[in-house]
Amino acid sequence: MLPRPKIVADFCCDCGEGPLWHPDEKVVYWVDIPKGRLFRYDPASGASEQLLEGPAIGGYTIQTDGALLLFMAAGAIKEWKNGTLRTLVESLPGEENSRFNDVIADPAGRVFCGTMRQGGSPGRLYRLDTDGKLTMLGEGIGCSNGMGFTPDGKGFYHTDSPAHEIRLYDYDEATGAIGNGRVVVATPEDAGVPDGMTVDALGCVWTAKWDGWCMERYSPEGKLMQKVPVPAKKTSCVTFGGPDYTDMYITAARGGDKANEGPGAGALFHLNLGVKGVPEFRSRVAW
Repeated sequence: MLPRPKIVADFCCDCGEGPLWHPDEKVVYWVDIPKGRLFRYDPASGASEQLLEGPAIGGYTIQTDGALLLFMAAGAIKEWKNGTLRTLVESLPGEENSRFNDVIADPAGRVFCGTMRQGGSPGRLYRLDTDGKLTMLGEGIGCSNGMGFTPDGKGFYHTDSPAHEIRLYDYDEATGAIGNGRVVVATPEDAGVPDGMTVDALGCVWTAKWDGWCMERYSPEGKLMQKVPVPAKKTSCVTFGGPDYTDMYITAARGGDKANEGPGAGALFHLNLGVKGVPEFRSRVAW
């Protein structure tokens, strides 16, 4: 019998998302997107706490100095460091009624940041360069979601949840350019929606399944290898962490309706399957 995901913190998140291991602090951060709540869990002590509440936080990265770079409602970008929130970008033209939904730092310290279709705005994918320049890479995306990089650094994964697709793009680390997008994972419409994702040390893709009660592992060629049940209908994201990156942390949504969404709805889970992950890249964005 494989171990099952265990709840380690439960703040009844409406949309728990974005778990990320902070190697300096040896803790896990995650957010409740619509309420703009930021949380932290310390596996050594078992303690968890809420650190922030405000405008929606779609995603975030860890900067080289350990600060968190928050991507928020209306295209706002803010830095959270030592309990202080500093506004770097107030809003983005065309995103006034939308919000960021998922982001990831690349090997060079840039940030790929996606928005969702909302308030009349089409979903878009942007790249934030280390000098603060923002470039739109694509639009017409249903909901820009889970992202990752291949172990050789030549491929970039991007999830469009409403399309039920994870696409792989050729990626150039020197310039941050992407191209030649092709579908590597296409999930059935009646088996949940691919949401947040991560890539393990073998190059396999782990995707959380919104409305699917599980997370799934796919080979680099897109073959389903493993399905891990999660006691939350809207499983939203997964990441690796811990001292050897074999600890998995999983988030879920709709904590206010556990009767229909499952006993783990809105919670943070821990699981160790003996699968090794890799550290996420840090952003190096300066203004």
